[in-house]
Amino acid sequence: MDEYMLPCLNKKYLGFECMGCGIQRSVALLLKGEFVEAFIMYPAIYPLIGLLGFLVVNQFRTIKYANFIIPALSILTVGAVIVNYALKFFN
Repeated sequence: MDEYMLPCLNKKYLGFECMGCGIQRSVALLLKGEFVEAFIMYPAIYPLIGLLGFLVVNQFRTIKYANFIIPALSILTVGAVIVNYALKFFN
């Protein structure tokens, strides 16, 4: 599976990682059952999965506080992506 992963064009041509660097490898690690390694690779993977899962469920079932939960999960996910990027960029 690793030989089919797309390279990060930002890292290849500009020399620094993008905000999504590591997400493909993190998903591959999740599919292998390596949950801790997936988190270490891309810490925003779990909030992202939670947000996507909630959005899918919300399409099929009416959830009472969806108007509050979706923005909260979105903010959590974006915050995790930004913190992850900042930690990678400044280290």
